[in-house]
Amino acid sequence: MTEEIIIAGFGGQGVLSMGKIMAYSGVIQDMEVSWMPSYGPEMRGGTANVIVIISSERISSPIIKHFDTAIILNQQSLDKFESSIKPGGILIYDTNGITRHPERKDITVYRVDATEEASKMNSPKIFNTIVLGGYLKVKPIIKLENVIKGLKKSLPERYHNLIPINEKALMRGKEIITEVQRAI
Repeated sequence: MTEEIIIAGFGGQGVLSMGKIMAYSGVIQDMEVSWMPSYGPEMRGGTANVIVIISSERISSPIIKHFDTAIILNQQSLDKFESSIKPGGILIYDTNGITRHPERKDITVYRVDATEEASKMNSPKIFNTIVLGGYLKVKPIIKLENVIKGLKKSLPERYHNLIPINEKALMRGKEIITEVQRAI
C-alpha cells in the first residue's frame, strides 16, 4: 500500500500542519513516511503545499509529480494541481473561495465545507483538522487513535488543551464530507 498525497492552499490554513500530523500518524502506525513541504517566503497568505507519502514499503523518492489524492484549499491550488491527480484518484476540496469547481471526469471529487464548519464550531484554527477527518473517511489508511497520537506529537505542548476540539473536528469532518462526482 502506498498513498501519495498533495495538500495545497494558502499559508496559514494549516496545510503544512495537516501534512505533519499525517506523517507522524503514519510513523506511529509503523508505516514508511515522507513529508516534503514547499512554501513561498511570505508564508501566511502565500501559497503552501506539502507532499506526504505513506507506504507499507520503502519510499524510493519524496519527489513526485502525480498524486493518488489532492487535498485542495484554495482556487490557485485547484488550478495548479487538478491535472496532477492520477486517473482514478481523489480530489478533496473546501468550497470557500473556489470560483471554478473541479472539471476532470476521471477522478472522484469530494467536498468538505470545513471553513463553514470551523466557524460554526467557533474555532477557525480547526479548519485543517476537519479536512483531515474528511480525508480519513474517504481513505482510512491511518487509524484514528494514531491520528490523535500524531496530533499530540505535532502540536506544541502548550496547545495540548486543543486536542479535544481537534478530535471533535476530525469526527465532524468524517460526517460532513460529501461525494460530488464519482470517477468515470
